[in-house]
Amino acid sequence: MTSSRAGSPDSQPAEQTTTAARPLSAHPPKISAERARKFGSWYYAEHALKVMNGYRWTLLAYSVGNPVMYLFAMGVGLATLVDSNSAESVFGGVSYLAFIAPALLSSATIMTAATEFTYPVMDGFKWRRVYYGPHASPLAVHQIVNGYIIAISLRLFLMSAVYFAIVAAFGASPSAWGSVAIVVAVVCGLSFGLPLMAYSASITEDKGQFALVMRFIVTPLFLFSGTFFPLETLPLGLRWIGWISPLWHGTELGRVLTYGYAEPLWLSAVHVLYLVALALLGWVLARRVYERRLGK
Repeated sequence: MTSSRAGSPDSQPAEQTTTAARPLSAHPPKISAERARKFGSWYYAEHALKVMNGYRWTLLAYSVGNPVMYLFAMGVGLATLVDSNSAESVFGGVSYLAFIAPALLSSATIMTAATEFTYPVMDGFKWRRVYYGPHASPLAVHQIVNGYIIAISLRLFLMSAVYFAIVAAFGASPSAWGSVAIVVAVVCGLSFGLPLMAYSASITEDKGQFALVMRFIVTPLFLFSGTFFPLETLPLGLRWIGWISPLWHGTELGRVLTYGYAEPLWLSAVHVLYLVALALLGWVLARRVYERRLGK
Protein backbone atom coordinates (compact mmCIF):
# COMPACT_ATOMS: atom_id res chain seq x y z
CA MET A 1 0.00 0.00 0.00
CA THR A 2 1.57 3.25 -1.09
CA SER A 3 0.99 6.71 0.15
CA SER A 4 1.90 9.93 -1.49
CA ARG A 5 4.68 11.99 -0.02
CA ALA A 6 3.80 14.83 2.26
CA GLY A 7 3.74 18.09 0.52
CA SER A 8 3.33 16.54 -2.92
CA PRO A 9 0.82 18.15 -5.24
CA ASP A 10 -1.30 15.03 -5.15
CA SER A 11 -1.83 15.35 -1.43
CA GLN A 12 -2.97 18.94 -1.57
CA PRO A 13 -6.49 19.90 -2.63
CA ALA A 14 -6.49 21.47 -6.02
CA GLU A 15 -6.73 25.22 -5.71
CA GLN A 16 -9.71 26.52 -7.57
CA THR A 17 -9.95 30.17 -8.39
CA THR A 18 -13.36 31.46 -9.15
CA THR A 19 -14.11 34.93 -10.35
CA ALA A 20 -17.57 36.27 -10.06
CA ALA A 21 -18.89 36.82 -13.56
CA ARG A 22 -20.22 40.28 -14.06
CA PRO A 23 -23.88 39.94 -14.91
CA LEU A 24 -24.86 41.40 -18.24
CA SER A 25 -27.97 43.47 -18.34
CA ALA A 26 -29.56 45.75 -20.85
CA HIS A 27 -30.48 49.31 -20.11
CA PRO A 28 -33.96 49.75 -18.72
CA PRO A 29 -36.50 50.48 -21.46
CA LYS A 30 -36.89 54.05 -20.29
CA ILE A 31 -33.17 54.80 -20.62
CA SER A 32 -32.94 53.03 -23.99
CA ALA A 33 -35.90 55.03 -25.29
CA GLU A 34 -34.38 58.27 -24.07
CA ARG A 35 -31.08 57.51 -25.79
CA ALA A 36 -32.87 56.56 -28.98
CA ARG A 37 -34.79 59.82 -28.99
CA LYS A 38 -31.57 61.74 -28.38
CA PHE A 39 -29.12 59.88 -30.62
CA GLY A 40 -31.49 58.08 -32.98
CA SER A 41 -30.04 59.64 -36.11
CA TRP A 42 -26.58 58.36 -35.22
CA TYR A 43 -27.94 54.91 -34.34
CA TYR A 44 -29.54 54.60 -37.74
CA ALA A 45 -26.41 55.96 -39.43
CA GLU A 46 -24.41 53.26 -37.64
CA HIS A 47 -26.85 50.63 -38.92
CA ALA A 48 -26.57 51.90 -42.51
CA LEU A 49 -22.76 51.99 -42.34
CA LYS A 50 -22.63 48.42 -41.03
CA VAL A 51 -24.79 47.30 -43.95
CA MET A 52 -22.41 49.05 -46.37
CA ASN A 53 -19.45 47.43 -44.67
CA GLY A 54 -20.75 44.06 -45.83
CA TYR A 55 -19.94 44.97 -49.42
CA ARG A 56 -17.20 47.55 -48.84
CA TRP A 57 -14.88 46.24 -51.55
CA THR A 58 -17.61 46.56 -54.15
CA LEU A 59 -18.29 50.10 -52.97
CA LEU A 60 -14.59 50.95 -53.12
CA ALA A 61 -14.21 49.54 -56.62
CA TYR A 62 -17.28 51.42 -57.87
CA SER A 63 -16.85 54.69 -56.01
CA VAL A 64 -13.13 55.15 -56.51
CA GLY A 65 -12.36 52.84 -59.44
CA ASN A 66 -14.75 54.50 -61.90
CA PRO A 67 -13.58 58.11 -61.45
CA VAL A 68 -9.94 57.01 -61.35
CA MET A 69 -10.37 55.21 -64.68
CA TYR A 70 -11.99 58.35 -66.08
CA LEU A 71 -9.06 60.34 -64.72
CA PHE A 72 -6.52 58.15 -66.48
CA ALA A 73 -8.49 57.87 -69.70
CA MET A 74 -9.60 61.50 -70.05
CA GLY A 75 -7.28 63.47 -67.82
CA VAL A 76 -4.05 61.63 -68.51
CA GLY A 77 -4.47 59.83 -71.84
CA LEU A 78 -6.64 62.30 -73.74
CA ALA A 79 -5.00 65.26 -71.99
CA THR A 80 -1.76 64.72 -73.91
CA LEU A 81 -3.63 65.22 -77.18
CA VAL A 82 -5.76 68.11 -75.93
CA ASP A 83 -2.87 70.03 -74.40
CA SER A 84 -0.72 69.67 -77.50
CA ASN A 85 -3.46 70.89 -79.83
CA SER A 86 -5.16 73.60 -77.76
CA ALA A 87 -4.24 77.10 -76.73
CA GLU A 88 -3.52 77.63 -73.04
CA SER A 89 -6.40 80.09 -72.75
CA VAL A 90 -9.01 77.45 -73.63
CA PHE A 91 -8.89 75.89 -70.16
CA GLY A 92 -8.00 78.97 -68.16
CA GLY A 93 -4.26 78.59 -68.55
CA VAL A 94 -4.05 75.15 -66.90
CA SER A 95 -3.63 71.63 -68.22
CA TYR A 96 -6.60 69.59 -69.30
CA LEU A 97 -5.96 67.27 -66.35
CA ALA A 98 -6.32 70.16 -63.87
CA PHE A 99 -9.43 71.35 -65.72
CA ILE A 100 -11.22 68.01 -65.70
CA ALA A 101 -10.24 66.71 -62.24
CA PRO A 102 -12.72 68.83 -60.20
CA ALA A 103 -15.50 67.85 -62.62
CA LEU A 104 -14.76 64.16 -62.19
CA LEU A 105 -14.67 64.61 -58.42
CA SER A 106 -18.14 66.18 -58.35
CA SER A 107 -19.54 63.79 -60.93
CA ALA A 108 -18.40 60.83 -58.82
CA THR A 109 -20.50 62.07 -55.89
CA ILE A 110 -23.46 62.68 -58.22
CA MET A 111 -23.26 59.13 -59.57
CA THR A 112 -22.93 57.64 -56.09
CA ALA A 113 -25.85 59.70 -54.79
CA ALA A 114 -27.95 58.58 -57.76
CA THR A 115 -27.25 54.98 -56.74
CA GLU A 116 -27.76 55.30 -52.98
CA PHE A 117 -30.88 57.46 -53.06
CA THR A 118 -32.91 55.38 -55.50
CA TYR A 119 -33.24 51.62 -55.11
CA PRO A 120 -32.06 51.46 -51.45
CA VAL A 121 -34.70 54.05 -50.50
CA MET A 122 -37.47 52.16 -52.27
CA ASP A 123 -36.15 48.96 -50.70
CA GLY A 124 -36.81 50.44 -47.28
CA PHE A 125 -40.50 50.84 -48.08
CA LYS A 126 -41.34 48.03 -50.49
CA TRP A 127 -39.06 45.00 -50.77
CA ARG A 128 -37.24 44.38 -47.49
CA ARG A 129 -39.16 47.14 -45.68
CA VAL A 130 -36.16 47.94 -43.51
CA TYR A 131 -37.63 51.25 -42.35
CA TYR A 132 -40.52 49.70 -40.46
CA GLY A 133 -38.44 47.98 -37.80
CA PRO A 134 -36.63 51.14 -36.65
CA HIS A 135 -39.88 53.05 -36.93
CA ALA A 136 -41.51 50.62 -34.47
CA SER A 137 -38.79 51.57 -31.97
CA PRO A 138 -38.54 54.97 -30.28
CA LEU A 139 -36.70 56.31 -33.36
CA ALA A 140 -38.61 59.12 -35.04
CA VAL A 141 -39.13 59.32 -38.79
CA HIS A 142 -36.84 62.31 -39.17
CA GLN A 143 -34.08 60.37 -37.37
CA ILE A 144 -34.33 57.57 -39.93
CA VAL A 145 -34.06 60.13 -42.73
CA ASN A 146 -31.20 62.00 -41.06
CA GLY A 147 -29.34 58.82 -40.17
CA TYR A 148 -29.35 57.56 -43.73
CA ILE A 149 -28.22 60.96 -45.01
CA ILE A 150 -25.38 61.01 -42.46
CA ALA A 151 -24.21 57.57 -43.57
CA ILE A 152 -24.26 58.46 -47.26
CA SER A 153 -22.55 61.80 -46.56
CA LEU A 154 -19.74 59.96 -44.79
CA ARG A 155 -19.41 57.60 -47.72
CA LEU A 156 -19.27 60.53 -50.15
CA PHE A 157 -16.67 62.28 -48.01
CA LEU A 158 -14.36 59.25 -47.76
CA MET A 159 -14.70 58.54 -51.45
CA SER A 160 -13.96 62.17 -52.36
CA ALA A 161 -10.97 62.29 -50.01
CA VAL A 162 -9.40 59.21 -51.59
CA TYR A 163 -10.06 60.50 -55.08
CA PHE A 164 -8.69 63.95 -54.26
CA ALA A 165 -5.52 62.40 -52.87
CA ILE A 166 -5.00 60.66 -56.21
CA VAL A 167 -5.72 63.89 -58.10
CA ALA A 168 -3.28 65.82 -55.93
CA ALA A 169 -0.62 63.16 -56.49
CA PHE A 170 -0.84 63.93 -60.22
CA GLY A 171 -0.41 67.63 -59.54
CA ALA A 172 -3.93 68.51 -60.65
CA SER A 173 -4.66 70.64 -57.56
CA PRO A 174 -1.91 73.24 -57.23
CA SER A 175 -3.93 75.58 -55.01
CA ALA A 176 -3.66 75.41 -51.23
CA TRP A 177 -7.46 75.57 -51.05
CA GLY A 178 -7.84 72.45 -53.16
CA SER A 179 -8.82 70.15 -50.29
CA VAL A 180 -11.96 72.24 -49.69
CA ALA A 181 -13.19 70.82 -53.01
CA ILE A 182 -13.87 67.60 -51.07
CA VAL A 183 -16.58 69.33 -49.05
CA VAL A 184 -17.94 71.00 -52.20
CA ALA A 185 -18.19 67.61 -53.90
CA VAL A 186 -20.11 66.15 -50.95
CA VAL A 187 -22.57 69.06 -50.95
CA CYS A 188 -22.89 68.68 -54.72
CA GLY A 189 -23.80 65.02 -54.33
CA LEU A 190 -26.37 65.80 -51.64
CA SER A 191 -27.88 68.65 -53.66
CA PHE A 192 -28.73 66.10 -56.34
CA GLY A 193 -29.31 63.09 -54.11
CA LEU A 194 -31.70 64.52 -51.52
CA PRO A 195 -34.39 65.65 -53.99
CA LEU A 196 -33.96 62.26 -55.62
CA MET A 197 -34.41 60.64 -52.20
CA ALA A 198 -37.76 62.40 -51.80
CA TYR A 199 -38.83 61.23 -55.25
CA SER A 200 -37.72 57.65 -54.61
CA ALA A 201 -39.62 57.55 -51.32
CA SER A 202 -42.81 58.57 -53.12
CA ILE A 203 -42.70 55.65 -55.58
CA THR A 204 -44.82 52.64 -54.68
CA GLU A 205 -44.22 50.49 -57.79
CA ASP A 206 -41.03 50.07 -59.77
CA LYS A 207 -41.94 50.69 -63.41
CA GLY A 208 -38.50 51.67 -64.64
CA GLN A 209 -38.53 55.17 -63.17
CA PHE A 210 -34.96 54.95 -61.93
CA ALA A 211 -33.66 53.80 -65.30
CA LEU A 212 -35.30 56.86 -66.84
CA VAL A 213 -33.69 59.08 -64.21
CA MET A 214 -30.25 57.70 -65.04
CA ARG A 215 -30.76 57.93 -68.77
CA PHE A 216 -32.54 61.25 -69.17
CA ILE A 217 -31.34 63.23 -66.14
CA VAL A 218 -28.02 61.93 -64.83
CA THR A 219 -26.41 61.27 -68.21
CA PRO A 220 -27.30 64.66 -69.79
CA LEU A 221 -26.10 66.44 -66.66
CA PHE A 222 -22.83 64.52 -66.86
CA LEU A 223 -22.31 65.41 -70.52
CA PHE A 224 -23.57 68.99 -70.64
CA SER A 225 -22.43 70.51 -67.34
CA GLY A 226 -19.02 71.73 -68.42
CA THR A 227 -17.48 68.44 -67.35
CA PHE A 228 -15.18 67.82 -70.31
CA PHE A 229 -15.15 71.28 -71.90
CA PRO A 230 -16.13 74.81 -70.89
CA LEU A 231 -19.86 75.39 -70.83
CA GLU A 232 -19.39 78.47 -73.02
CA THR A 233 -18.42 76.26 -75.95
CA LEU A 234 -21.92 74.73 -76.06
CA PRO A 235 -24.70 76.26 -78.18
CA LEU A 236 -26.81 78.68 -76.19
CA GLY A 237 -29.80 76.33 -76.49
CA LEU A 238 -27.95 73.68 -74.43
CA ARG A 239 -26.24 75.85 -71.85
CA TRP A 240 -29.35 75.96 -69.68
CA ILE A 241 -28.74 72.30 -68.81
CA GLY A 242 -25.52 73.33 -67.12
CA TRP A 243 -27.05 76.35 -65.44
CA ILE A 244 -29.63 74.22 -63.61
CA SER A 245 -27.26 71.32 -63.01
CA PRO A 246 -25.78 70.85 -59.52
CA LEU A 247 -22.81 69.27 -61.26
CA TRP A 248 -21.92 72.49 -63.08
CA HIS A 249 -22.15 74.57 -59.92
CA GLY A 250 -20.07 72.07 -57.96
CA THR A 251 -17.53 71.77 -60.77
CA GLU A 252 -17.08 75.52 -61.10
CA LEU A 253 -16.53 75.86 -57.37
CA GLY A 254 -14.07 72.97 -57.46
CA ARG A 255 -12.09 74.68 -60.20
CA VAL A 256 -11.95 77.92 -58.24
CA LEU A 257 -10.56 76.02 -55.25
CA THR A 258 -8.18 73.61 -56.95
CA TYR A 259 -6.37 75.89 -59.38
CA GLY A 260 -7.75 79.40 -58.90
CA TYR A 261 -10.18 79.52 -61.81
CA ALA A 262 -11.01 83.17 -62.44
CA GLU A 263 -14.63 83.77 -61.55
CA PRO A 264 -16.54 86.70 -60.04
CA LEU A 265 -17.10 86.39 -56.31
CA TRP A 266 -20.85 86.86 -56.72
CA LEU A 267 -21.01 83.88 -59.08
CA SER A 268 -19.17 81.68 -56.58
CA ALA A 269 -21.71 82.77 -53.97
CA VAL A 270 -24.51 81.79 -56.35
CA HIS A 271 -22.96 78.33 -56.74
CA VAL A 272 -22.87 77.83 -52.97
CA LEU A 273 -26.40 79.10 -52.40
CA TYR A 274 -27.80 77.00 -55.23
CA LEU A 275 -26.25 73.77 -53.97
CA VAL A 276 -27.24 74.37 -50.35
CA ALA A 277 -30.78 75.39 -51.32
CA LEU A 278 -31.28 72.23 -53.39
CA ALA A 279 -29.96 70.04 -50.57
CA LEU A 280 -32.21 71.70 -47.99
CA LEU A 281 -35.24 71.48 -50.27
CA GLY A 282 -34.61 67.79 -50.86
CA TRP A 283 -34.17 67.15 -47.14
CA VAL A 284 -37.47 68.86 -46.28
CA LEU A 285 -39.35 67.03 -49.03
CA ALA A 286 -37.82 63.69 -48.04
CA ARG A 287 -38.93 64.12 -44.43
CA ARG A 288 -42.47 64.93 -45.53
CA VAL A 289 -42.71 61.92 -47.82
CA TYR A 290 -41.28 59.58 -45.18
CA GLU A 291 -43.73 60.89 -42.59
CA ARG A 292 -46.61 60.42 -44.98
CA ARG A 293 -45.69 56.82 -45.70
CA LEU A 294 -44.51 55.74 -42.25
CA GLY A 295 -46.68 57.97 -40.09
CA LYS A 296 -45.36 60.35 -37.49
